[in-house]
Amino acid sequence: MNTDLDRAAQRGLPSYLWRFGQERRLNLITRYAPLAGQTVLDVGCGIGTYLLRMREFTPHLFGIDLERGQLLQGKASGLANLACARAEALPFPDASFGLVLLHEVLEHVDDDRLTLNEARRLTRSGGKIVIFAPNRFFPFETHGIFWRGKYRFGNFPLVGFLPDSLRRRLTPHVRAYTSRDLRNLLEGLEVRIITHTQIFPGYDHIASRFPMVAKMLRGITYFLEKTPLRILGLSHFLVLEKLPKDRTIC
Repeated sequence: MNTDLDRAAQRGLPSYLWRFGQERRLNLITRYAPLAGQTVLDVGCGIGTYLLRMREFTPHLFGIDLERGQLLQGKASGLANLACARAEALPFPDASFGLVLLHEVLEHVDDDRLTLNEARRLTRSGGKIVIFAPNRFFPFETHGIFWRGKYRFGNFPLVGFLPDSLRRRLTPHVRAYTSRDLRNLLEGLEVRIITHTQIFPGYDHIASRFPMVAKMLRGITYFLEKTPLRILGLSHFLVLEKLPKDRTIC
């Protein structure tokens, strides 16, 4: 496997362009966790695509990532307060942020439970933790697979529906979560779930070539988000509120 593919497999690819799908996700964030004047940490920020857009809401923005090259691109775009660090060991004092964003990063870290503990540690009481993470029941595996000893980049159908042992052989580099998986990860974290649902893609690649097809897919699948069939969505979307330690989780 070449170095670029190895990084793509193990750590994912950042959002390079701001398009419909990113804007839709930002709107979801602001619906449940207003950004105005907030102090925000983007864990796994990549080149800072979301941070650049969030500057319209607040100047108090911080980002961490493992890829130094991506952080340098972010700094070249005018972002400050970027650091190279692991999500399991974040270099900030307790209760530093009003909002911590984990955007499609939880599935790539070495220890997802420890990452969530760190996110909670850094969040102020009453602050929000926003999570986007792959849904096990989306009909395609979007992170590629390993087949016959080689990494195959692309979208592969029905991988998430395979038994755990077989799925892990095909995708040892990335996790995908059921709702129960995520609830188990949150057990004992002393957070309150503000919302938890599944969302479908933005279809931006399709829209660049076939805009009417993308419009049709958006209309159909975004309607499905209001039904039990949202369980087939691309990603989980969760917003958590940090509770004081003496509060009972409800």
